[in-house]
Amino acid sequence: MSDTQTRRNEERMTINREFESYDAFINEYVTNISRSGVFIRSKNPLPVGTDVNLRFTVITDEIEVIEGAGKVVRVEEEPAGMGVVFTALPSCSRNLIERLLVRR
Repeated sequence: MSDTQTRRNEERMTINREFESYDAFINEYVTNISRSGVFIRSKNPLPVGTDVNLRFTVITDEIEVIEGAGKVVRVEEEPAGMGVVFTALPSCSRNLIERLLVRR
């Protein structure tokens, strides 16, 4: 692994949220998710420019996972949180987001 790859991995923060139900995820995130990114509510948002690993686990009849990578592009005070643009999403995560957007 090159020095650049090592540094990127060390600098990337992980955001890992688990939701007790599909409805809990929809209520908190679906109004704030798009094909290009997500707004994540947080009392302690990360600084703009921070690379993040994203993992949202949602329990439906089975466990559904949205995971990928992103970058913080804005920080808000009200509601407190951060806007994260997706930089890499596997197709299964893109498909799940698409299903959520259609369901909305």
